[in-house]
Amino acid sequence: MAKFALLSVSDKRGLVDFATALVRQHGFSLLSTGGTAKLLADAGLPVTEVGAHTGFPEIMEGRVKTLHPKVHGGLLCRRDKPDHLAQAQKNAIELIDLVVVNLYPFEQTVAKAHVEFEEAIENIDIGGPSMLRSAAKNHESVTVVCDPADYAEVLAGLGAGEGSGMLQALRRKLALKVFQRTASYDAAIARYLETQQHEPDIEALSGFPATFTLSLKKAQSLRYGENPHQKAALYGTFHDHFQQLQGKELSYNNILDITSATYLIGEFEKPTVAILKHTNPCGVASADTLLGAWEKAYATDRQAPFGGIIIVNQTLGQDVAEQIKDIFTEVIIAPRFSDEALAIFAKKKNLRLMVAKEGIGADALQEVRSVVGGVLVQDRNRTLGNVREFKVVTKRQPTAEEWEALLFAWKVCKHVKSNAIVYGRGEQTLGVGAGQMARVDSSRIAVWKAGEAKLDLQGSVVASEALFPFADGLLAAADAGATAAIQPGGAIRDEEVIKAADERGMAMVFTGIRHFKH
Repeated sequence: MAKFALLSVSDKRGLVDFATALVRQHGFSLLSTGGTAKLLADAGLPVTEVGAHTGFPEIMEGRVKTLHPKVHGGLLCRRDKPDHLAQAQKNAIELIDLVVVNLYPFEQTVAKAHVEFEEAIENIDIGGPSMLRSAAKNHESVTVVCDPADYAEVLAGLGAGEGSGMLQALRRKLALKVFQRTASYDAAIARYLETQQHEPDIEALSGFPATFTLSLKKAQSLRYGENPHQKAALYGTFHDHFQQLQGKELSYNNILDITSATYLIGEFEKPTVAILKHTNPCGVASADTLLGAWEKAYATDRQAPFGGIIIVNQTLGQDVAEQIKDIFTEVIIAPRFSDEALAIFAKKKNLRLMVAKEGIGADALQEVRSVVGGVLVQDRNRTLGNVREFKVVTKRQPTAEEWEALLFAWKVCKHVKSNAIVYGRGEQTLGVGAGQMARVDSSRIAVWKAGEAKLDLQGSVVASEALFPFADGLLAAADAGATAAIQPGGAIRDEEVIKAADERGMAMVFTGIRHFKH
């Protein structure tokens, strides 16, 4: 009895070699469509067009070509059911034992700039997913391949023989991969169509559809999660945004830190260095040179960088590398590294060096967090607020120097876990307090950290990512030496806080926007 393999692919990598092995080593007869059939014929392989096999031509510009009983009957017929076999024979349906299909490139099509809706619709594959699903449903008898990366393993499985446990296990694994792929494909189509809705309903306009679909390809397995007893994996396109030049494999916590660091550094245009630990910035500074920025950022906290993350927004050269080389650091991130810097860091084999590609800070990804029974979805916090609408609410206006420091501290404070307090002077952090249950405690920690670093807070400014609910937090900042403050405002006791600022001669700015970070 003839063995048929049906091949119809958009991604033609490795197909000719694979099809050649099917014919010459495993005795398959080939069925194919369109460009795939031409490729195989041009390679000298015997191939039958699906239209000739079914007796029905491709119609409607190729929209209908494989949706035929001789195709799906050949895939779905159960070999262990005599009535199935009898019906196949009665209707002249040849059994198809192997299917190789990958889908029209819908995701790549809609990712192009200014793609037309009509082009997107024409790249929705119908016959491909149908064949994959039919073959995957009947995987006890049919080998189904949707990824060229699996060709070698399929040939090995076929070589092991029909009755081998190896081939049966492989077929089940490949069937799972098919349903994962078709689910991802359908999700991509749904997401695209959601963006094209013209009905003026609130859900569509807000970007949050009635059904939230998330389908991401596994990028890598991780050694463990936050702790060694937790299993973990990375999904999605994280590795498209970074290139790892050296060092150990990234951990779960590294990836969280890299994400936080990348979003933070995206706030700045001048040469800037940020040092983070457990996703919180512990030292940030901007300067005319990256070396100057490093010296000021590191001065904020010389203890916390141990085992932390360093990120810069300019080429990291020899001068900065010499300063960093003796500090134990998990990851260093830069848009580029000079050859001299790479040579210095090459001596630290475990140090992870990451090149961050352009445009990361501008991505439009939503944030997704798991909760009991589901997920929370929100837009990423991509604004500092409208500076032109910031209001000075005290009798005294900030000086030009205070304005510079306030805006710098506000940028940093946005990326500190709540409750967040940041003291700064010029374009340098002096003390950071994060994640405390009471805002006044965050302020005390920031003051203590500044003291540990021997940094004088006299004449500094203070930023709070959320409102001061009481005057105590502001008074603690004044006692530490702060002369100006920036905060969202909006508390019931705002007048009390403003009065306290006026009594201390402080300038205070209300931004009208909150930056809670849980």
